[in-house]
Amino acid sequence: MRIGRVRIVVAPWLFRLRPWRRFDGFATHFVIFLRRDDVPEGLVTHELCHVWQMQHRPIRMPLSYLRTGYDRSPYERQAREAARRTAGSSARPG
Repeated sequence: MRIGRVRIVVAPWLFRLRPWRRFDGFATHFVIFLRRDDVPEGLVTHELCHVWQMQHRPIRMPLSYLRTGYDRSPYERQAREAARRTAGSSARPG
C-alpha cells in the first residue's frame, strides 16, 4: 500500500451532507475523511483498507457498491474484517 501521500482530514461539515450522514468516515484513493478526531482506531484501519482497495481496484471497488449495495459489499466485509483483526493490536506487547 502506498501511504506516503494518504492524508486524514477531519471534516464534520462533510458528514452533514446527505450521502455521508450515516457514516463516521470514508476514504478516497489518498484521503481519509473523518467526522471527528476522536474516532476508534478500528475506523482508521477500516478506511485504510478502503484506500488499499481503491489503489488496487480503482474502478471496480467504487462501482461495486452500485451492484451489491453497502451492507453486502465484499469490500466492506474485507474492511470490517481488517478492523476486527487489528482491534487492540497497538496495546499488545511487541
